[in-house]
Amino acid sequence: MRIDPYTQLGEAGIQRLVDRLYHWMAVLPEAHAAYRLHGPDLDEVKRRLAAFLSGWLGGPERYRDSYGEPMMRRRHLAFPVGPLERDAWMAALDQALNEVLEDDPELCGALRRQFASMAEHMRNRTADGQTTGGCLHPS
Repeated sequence: MRIDPYTQLGEAGIQRLVDRLYHWMAVLPEAHAAYRLHGPDLDEVKRRLAAFLSGWLGGPERYRDSYGEPMMRRRHLAFPVGPLERDAWMAALDQALNEVLEDDPELCGALRRQFASMAEHMRNRTADGQTTGGCLHPS
């Protein structure tokens, strides 16, 4: 029987992943520009991400219950997300996944692939900075 990622991580694991993601966004030079877009108070941003991840990973729909339909791509259209931003976010996330799931490389790899797909879906700019809609092809 396959166990969903939410059950494997639990609320504490999700919270640790969110905390470590924002730590690495602040520390990694390539991710710092994305980090600054969030403003000085990250408490609400972290709450929202943890709530989203709960449902996205197979657990309770905390985001939907508190904030409505996730529509994450639409919610991020105000921010320029091109290949560089996508890759910077993934670099910070890779570090966080490695820390949180160091004892579970199988789950780490599965989540990395799932997050990479989401990160590509969030992209709303081409490599040359042009705004785009609809589906994008990897650059």
